[in-house]
Amino acid sequence: MNGPGPGRVPVCGLAEIEDPGAFGFSLPDGTFAFLVRQADEVRGYLNRCPHMGNRLDWAPHRFLNRARDLILCASHGAVFELQSGLCVAGPCLGRTLTALRVEVVSGQVFVHPGDTG
Repeated sequence: MNGPGPGRVPVCGLAEIEDPGAFGFSLPDGTFAFLVRQADEVRGYLNRCPHMGNRLDWAPHRFLNRARDLILCASHGAVFELQSGLCVAGPCLGRTLTALRVEVVSGQVFVHPGDTG
């Protein structure tokens, strides 16, 4: 596919996300979300900690810990796996971030806002 399909929203170019790194954005309805990248793999999550619903980022596009191998909640210190969104330490241990379906097509990253899991 060359252009956006039904329900697919363009977010950014793959090159705009550091490797490893993260990229925060708003969905068309105003919901905050973010992407995380490792090599050519990109995952998307709602920007909402399962502990108390706070945003995770501590500054624009800053979602990762110092080693850039885990997602870090700036409010309460919970940490989450990049690949699964599973909380591996902190007040919401065992819970997961809400994932968004992501596609990378011709270097452009798209999300499907209605597809959460």
